[in-house]
Amino acid sequence: MTPSAAQDARIHNIGYRRYEGERLGPGHARLALFSHSLRGAFGLGRSARSKVLPFSLFAVMCMPAVVMVAVATLSGLDEMPIEYQGYGLSLQPILGLYIALAAPQMVSLDLRFRTIPLYFSRPMTPTDYVRAKFAALSAALFLFVAVPLTIAYAGGLLAELGFADQTEGYLLGLVTTAVLAVTHAGLALVVAARTPRRGFGVAAIIAVLTIPFVAVTAVQAIASEQGESEAVGWLGLFSPGTLIDGLQSTFLGGSSGFPGEQDPSTAAGVAYLLVTVGLAALSYVLLVRRYRKAGL
Repeated sequence: MTPSAAQDARIHNIGYRRYEGERLGPGHARLALFSHSLRGAFGLGRSARSKVLPFSLFAVMCMPAVVMVAVATLSGLDEMPIEYQGYGLSLQPILGLYIALAAPQMVSLDLRFRTIPLYFSRPMTPTDYVRAKFAALSAALFLFVAVPLTIAYAGGLLAELGFADQTEGYLLGLVTTAVLAVTHAGLALVVAARTPRRGFGVAAIIAVLTIPFVAVTAVQAIASEQGESEAVGWLGLFSPGTLIDGLQSTFLGGSSGFPGEQDPSTAAGVAYLLVTVGLAALSYVLLVRRYRKAGL
């Protein structure tokens, strides 16, 4: 370095200061990701156009509850036209569309824009990310069904249908909704996490939820017509929708939607419980494995 250059050398203060505030840690990061993902599932915090489909589907989901309350009030019925346990199952097409809309928006965009390594550069692990996303989509699906149930429950109490019966059915309906939300959220996230293309994720989730349900229902109808009533219950294990139907009709006091209204046997009911728990656990494991690779 020449003497003139040494004389002109300066150390500039660029204003850098160490962060001396409170460090909230991984727990706060998980909570922030959960909150952000839950809001995004309903289009909150995004453009007005992003809110149209989620809230339109939500309005459609609430309509039957409002109609049920009106019918029960005006007609003097002793019970609701639809059981609380079967409300979400009876509106599976609407629920399936919402799941197909919410799950890719929650995970596919992070893959597409390669923001996953940014999450993991902070005190957040792939397991933290999966837990936050899994919990957020499960909560969104639970709210999507539980709010109409609450409307129906409040209307049933106003119509004086019987506090004890309505409360019992409502609580069992919330349990069914929680199980439905967790199993469907895990399955949808596993599918959506395989592709960064949101459109592909939407189509794949609709196919995974619809094709097995239609196929199982058709085979169940054939078995019912041939008098194979026990086989009808066992066949319900092979579709997410019929799986929850069999579980709620066996353990949660609901009526089966299977052809011929055939309830599963006790052995089949135990199988429904085991498969439901196994499906949720397997979805979680597959998601953790996926994001350990995606974060590289």
